This record gives sequence, C-alpha cells and structure tokens, in this order.
Amino acid sequence: MAALAALVLLAAPATTALAQATVVLVVRHAERSPGTGDVPISEAGHARARALADLASAAGVQAVIHTQFQRTRQTAEPFLAAAGVSATVVSTQSDIGAHSRDVAAAVRQHAGKTVLVVGHSNTVPAIVAALGGTRYPDLCDAEYDALFTVILADDGAVRTIRSRFGAATPPGPECATMRGSLE
Repeated sequence: MAALAALVLLAAPATTALAQATVVLVVRHAERSPGTGDVPISEAGHARARALADLASAAGVQAVIHTQFQRTRQTAEPFLAAAGVSATVVSTQSDIGAHSRDVAAAVRQHAGKTVLVVGHSNTVPAIVAALGGTRYPDLCDAEYDALFTVILADDGAVRTIRSRFGAATPPGPECATMRGSLE
C-alpha cells in the first residue's frame, strides 16, 4: 500500500513540472495458467489484476498499453472495464529492443497523462529503459509483483521508481537475486 500512496502523490500535480509529467506504470502480466503459448492468467492472476485495477484507478491512469497476448489483456481488463478506457495493443516481436521502442512511442502519444503498460518478464525492463529509465535485468520467471514507475518530466528529466504491488512474489532461489535488487 505504501507504493500506492507514493504513486498517488507522484501523479498529483504538486508542481507545474509534475503537472506536465507523463507518469508510466510498467508491470508484467499477472500470474499465468500452466501451459505454453498464449495461455490465460490463473486465479492468482485474476486477484493480481484486480489489485492492479485498484492501483491504476488510484493513480489516475488515463491510457493503457498491452501486448496481443491474452495474459496481458486479462491483466488490464478489470481496470479497463471499471474506467471505461480502451487499450492500445502493441504487438511483441522477436526484437525486444524494437518492441520496447514501439511501446515507448505509444506512451509518448499520451504526454502529460498517466499510462499503464502491461508487458512480459523480458520486455518490462527493456520498456523502462526505452522510456529513458533505469536499465534493469529481466524479471525472474516467478516474479509478478514488480511495479516500475517512470516519470517523464516535461523538461526531459526521467525518474524511475521500482516497487511492488499485490501479493508478494514467494521467496525462492530463482528470484533471490531479484529480491536483493529492489530499489
């Protein structure tokens, strides 16, 4: 909940510079069901998607960007339905750098707004970097609670905040290095 309070404060127009800022919330899709390919989110994923909807609503999200996969769409759906917002779909491609630049370009179409981006474990850090934020390693396969807030000030300054939302990712050896890198 502390992350939510920080986001609300960051999204509030406390100064002229912040009022002109574009605030981007970048998350990985919620927990997915077992299987390969275009699998849906699991029951735990639906709970995370509802937590994300609450966070996005409190942060004043005005635009949503996700990929063509049902797990990113399903992660954004509770917010989209509640807010009456439609999403922009930016399809993934084999070139993650090109995909992340395409997402960053789509974000820039919403200058001065708060934007939610739902990506994947290997695209989220690249998207943050393409926006001018801190470069992070790919997310751990079991990590679903990472929340990156990228603040794009009107003067070109960029600030990145890494936090968490929803149920905590269970501790485990596969995510141990990521747990230690929370900023």
